Amino acid sequence: MNLDPRIIVALDFPAEGPALALADQLDPKRCRLKVGKELFTRLGPSFVARLQDLGFEVFLDLKFHDIPNTVAAACAAAADLGVWMVNVHASGGRAMMEAARARMAEFAKSPHLIGVTVLTSLDGDDLAAIGCPGEPAERVVQLAGLAAEAGLGGIVCSPREAAMVRAALGPGFLLVTPGVRPSIAASGDQKRVMTPSEALAAGADYLVIGRPITAAPDPLAALSAIEAELAP
Repeated sequence: MNLDPRIIVALDFPAEGPALALADQLDPKRCRLKVGKELFTRLGPSFVARLQDLGFEVFLDLKFHDIPNTVAAACAAAADLGVWMVNVHASGGRAMMEAARARMAEFAKSPHLIGVTVLTSLDGDDLAAIGCPGEPAERVVQLAGLAAEAGLGGIVCSPREAAMVRAALGPGFLLVTPGVRPSIAASGDQKRVMTPSEALAAGADYLVIGRPITAAPDPLAALSAIEAELAP
């Protein structure tokens, strides 16, 4: 039994049926589940509760980004749901992140609160187009430092920036990395990717993996293959 599974399976489905069918094929002792904007908007808190009833810990991936009071209230609502992890956009600023952290501190058992740095679908050209010139790695390290100063417990970043963030902020700061693809899988719409073993070697704590598991003919076998790739 893995008391702290490294793999977070992204339930990026358009409806409840296929999402629950996938969850039924997985083992909550071996992975956690990520619920994003589409499923949460369609199904709401009751769907999160249903996954928890199946034994899964849930990463609520809603990437809150608003004025400080609004984000703090949203994070408190997530904590009320009993989720394992929730995230905010670090680019929302220090005051926003500090407000969220302060509200979470009111809970006896609060979720991990982490900051989203630069989406893994973005490269340098994309950042320049929105007025943030420079390479993604520079922006990631900057936002990671801001998140740490605001009291957040970690960040979301591409695995390609994990080593730089780990070097800058040291151990104990959680690094959650999407853009993880087993060696046999395609990169899809993510531009800054690594294999699972490369991501862990770079300093990642948790790996968010979607289609290589969710689109596999046998999702549990695909999870097992990735676990084997991670084995020392």
